[in-house]
Amino acid sequence: MTEPAARTDAALVAAAAGGSDEAFRALYRAYVRPVYWLAHGILGNVVDAEDVTQETFLAAWRKLPGMELAGESLLPWLATICRFQCANRVRRLQRDRIHTAAAADETLPATVDVEEQVITAALAERILAEVSALSPLDQQIFRLCATEGYAYQAAADQLGVSHGVVRNRLSRIRTQVRTAIGTEGT
Repeated sequence: MTEPAARTDAALVAAAAGGSDEAFRALYRAYVRPVYWLAHGILGNVVDAEDVTQETFLAAWRKLPGMELAGESLLPWLATICRFQCANRVRRLQRDRIHTAAAADETLPATVDVEEQVITAALAERILAEVSALSPLDQQIFRLCATEGYAYQAAADQLGVSHGVVRNRLSRIRTQVRTAIGTEGT
């Protein structure tokens, strides 16, 4: 018996179609790289290219019993199967993206209550009254961090205090303001 590597594609296809795992393995080893690189070239993604390569050989295994090799090489037939598998993969990925986008749209609220989003004048006055009762340093920390958007360290540098002082005092200020506003609103 001749070595599988020395056998022609036609002989290997005939043997694989007859159920020879050894012949199919020889075909796989001979053409897995070109099929993979074709899939990778089309899809541009390693994982998808690996999946499509496996799907290509699975489809080839299933179709081998009724297949007649037209030329000397099995590669053109495998390349055709690979291109179809790539097209299927691209369609599936596009469909999944559409479904994912539709699902994301369903989680967004249909309307936004602008009144809930805008601070009322009365609430702003209550916050200002509470802040005006703070020490001058706390008022400066609130102004820099809460209203002007300074980071803790930038506010600390501006005021000549440590990062920890700004962080701790701002936390205390926020709690104090929330508590005062919450109790006045009830």
